[in-house]
Amino acid sequence: MTPILTVEHLGKGFVLHGQGGLALSVMRDLSLELHRGECLVLAGPSGIGKSTLLKMLYGNYLAGDGRIRLHFGDGPLSLTELPAHAWHALRRDVIGYVSQFLRVVPRVSAREVVMEPLLARGADTAEARARAETLLARLNLPERLWSLPPGTFSGGEQQRVNIARGFIGEHPLLLLDEPTASLDAANRTVVVELIHEAKARGAAMLGIFHDEDVRERVADRLLPLESFMAPSLAPAAQPSTSRGLPHA
Repeated sequence: MTPILTVEHLGKGFVLHGQGGLALSVMRDLSLELHRGECLVLAGPSGIGKSTLLKMLYGNYLAGDGRIRLHFGDGPLSLTELPAHAWHALRRDVIGYVSQFLRVVPRVSAREVVMEPLLARGADTAEARARAETLLARLNLPERLWSLPPGTFSGGEQQRVNIARGFIGEHPLLLLDEPTASLDAANRTVVVELIHEAKARGAAMLGIFHDEDVRERVADRLLPLESFMAPSLAPAAQPSTSRGLPHA
């Protein structure tokens, strides 16, 4: 079966201009395949490059080395060679992203924040509104908050808005950066359910989950990143915390 995403020999470094132009290599020779209907979870301690990888796949960071490709019915698309103007349509229609932090335009209501991905595709306003409200209710965000700007919400409330916005678009590829970090047990369970429903409809997901219970409930495979770090950054070996999950 052809994967939806392939990464081949990916490397990334940063230049620290505040440190006299010091070049810092953070990732080398990373390869992976991601298939439709599976959730591949990135494993390893904080600072190992998990979020950096997601940002390269979303086009926020340029890859230093290697190749990233999406595979469609009419052939592959190289993301490492994609011009900047092409990323807008790709993010709108193909690659979704749920980060830990909500970044939205001030004075826009939570309902409108969630609706926006559907409206950007030309969806009917009433349909987008209904789907947004269904997700917000499912994530236990009080209805009195739906018409308010989420900039004043608590961290957990903002994260629920972010999750609803990320899942409403039903993207074929979804990147998840700690989507349950600020949630209580009940809402973590809702996110687990949303992930399983997305997998059932064929979505592919690449995620970061520091919560071991959530990770075990959603991961089809784990990809430990320690072996892809630059030698100077590699931590001492740590015992595995997974309970029998296959590695990529």
